[in-house]
Amino acid sequence: MISSSELRSNAAFSDLPEEQILWFLSCAEEISVHSGEVFVRAGDPPDWMFVFLEGAFQWRGDFGGDTVSLPVQAGEISGVFPFSRMKQFTVTGRAMTSGRLLRFPAALLPELVHKMPGLTTRLVSMMADRIREGTRIEQQRDRLVSLGKLAAGLAHELNNPSSAAQRASSGMHHALLKMRNAIAELWRRPVQESEKTRIEAVEASLLQSSTSLDSLALSDLEEQLGAIMTSRGIANSWELSAALAEGGMTTDMLVSLLRDLDTETARSALTRISAAVELSALLRTVERGTARISDLIKTVKDYTYMDQAPVQNVDIVRSLETTLSALAHLLQPAIKVRRSFQPVPLFVNAVGNELNQVWTNLIENAIEAMLGRGELRIQTFREDRNVVVQIGDDGPGIPPEVERHIFDPFFTTKSIGEGMGLGLNTVQTIVRKHGGSIHVNSRPGDTRFQVWLPCVDPSAPDQQS
Repeated sequence: MISSSELRSNAAFSDLPEEQILWFLSCAEEISVHSGEVFVRAGDPPDWMFVFLEGAFQWRGDFGGDTVSLPVQAGEISGVFPFSRMKQFTVTGRAMTSGRLLRFPAALLPELVHKMPGLTTRLVSMMADRIREGTRIEQQRDRLVSLGKLAAGLAHELNNPSSAAQRASSGMHHALLKMRNAIAELWRRPVQESEKTRIEAVEASLLQSSTSLDSLALSDLEEQLGAIMTSRGIANSWELSAALAEGGMTTDMLVSLLRDLDTETARSALTRISAAVELSALLRTVERGTARISDLIKTVKDYTYMDQAPVQNVDIVRSLETTLSALAHLLQPAIKVRRSFQPVPLFVNAVGNELNQVWTNLIENAIEAMLGRGELRIQTFREDRNVVVQIGDDGPGIPPEVERHIFDPFFTTKSIGEGMGLGLNTVQTIVRKHGGSIHVNSRPGDTRFQVWLPCVDPSAPDQQS
């Protein structure tokens, strides 16, 4: 049986009056557990506060699809505390070694508050620390989930241009070899200087032109060019006609080029020209792909404020546009983005990547609410000394019973594994940290989140912190 002196070895009880210690012991039950034994299960009613006396223990449970394990050592207090709103145990408690613990009935916590005010104060402080630590862990997890989604989207966006550039570079090797062979064959033939000049002029003209024909007109042109080459006895004209048509060669240009050229010379000349056109088109594909990759890298750097001061005067519109670029993979064709930005730049002194977290959360929520179809509305304006950013959607709206709680920690309408309800609470925390506020107004077809932040003069120096 535990003695009052043993309980006093716990810091929370060390200086309490003897009568309070004895009352607590008279109400508590000492239990012994073996290694691996469960002393409370997830889903059990919140009936106990635990004082761990001897041994090693563990809390283990699922949070948003992840299994979290928290070690507990002798001397710690856990379970239900005074003023707790716990509805049930969300984790399972298990002994990792043989040990002992006290369990105090939650039904007697109101009496404990009156009889042991000193212990109550310490328990409330412990509960606050526990909430802060739990919130920190979940916010970190929430950020990691958002980062993972963003990384997956950017990986998808990067894959398209990189794959296109890779395919184009492979095609360039084939086209270059074809052009070299055609040139070698062409110059082995008796070609007059005037004919050489005409061939090079046609090639230069096609390399400088850009066709704007639709697919049907392009197909018709390809057929016409192929027919002309076939009529001149040029075998396998279909191998050449597609590249020449896409390069912008007209029937008149082809007829003029073929004038006075024998069949073999004409085929070599057209092979050279078509290979040059293919090379040019493939090079443009590589240029577009690498430019897109460069733009995406710049978007990542701008979104994370890489190599920039943590706190600076942030251009709100630029911040919003950077976030939209980072979330381009979520903006399906059926989602229309309607911007209404004040033409005069609006600045706030802020941690730039934290503001981007705010816009990311609000935009992702709007996209989810619209189920991939609708209008995303983003507006900025100035109200007195504040910058106001309004992000809205034409989704079904937020039910009143949900709207009252959307900024509460851990509140969520999502299924298990889809989120812990920390998104909007994190948004509110970031906005308040920057001296602002956030409000929501929702009805079917029109949900608006307004973020108010103190405006700064862009000419003023950044207020580093």
